[in-house]
Amino acid sequence: MDSVRIDKWLWAARFFKTRALAAKACDLGRVQAKGAKMKPAREVRTGDRLRIETEGGLFEVDILVISEIRGPASVAQTLYQETVEGREARLRDAAERKAQMQMVPVPAKRPNKRDRRHIIQFRGRE
Repeated sequence: MDSVRIDKWLWAARFFKTRALAAKACDLGRVQAKGAKMKPAREVRTGDRLRIETEGGLFEVDILVISEIRGPASVAQTLYQETVEGREARLRDAAERKAQMQMVPVPAKRPNKRDRRHIIQFRGRE
């Protein structure tokens, strides 16, 4: 096997929990190769470089092994190699998000009914 559908490979490499989520990410333009959006049925080969946007961050990976079978996470990590630039950018973004969360004060308790009403009014929903 020298090529496989991108949605199957993303699922096998454990970037997405289901093939449907992988296909949806492709349709939304969150998976790119050579700067172009990829459709779910597009074939990928070893050596291709992908840019994948997930909840975990932005991954830039080189495909090392083609697989359409989802296995354990330890095997899935051998299917690709993350680029050094991509890893540094992802870790930098995660550190920035963490620093922003430290600036936001954590409430002492859960909001009660009156507080929720104030929050809803402040957001302009009612």
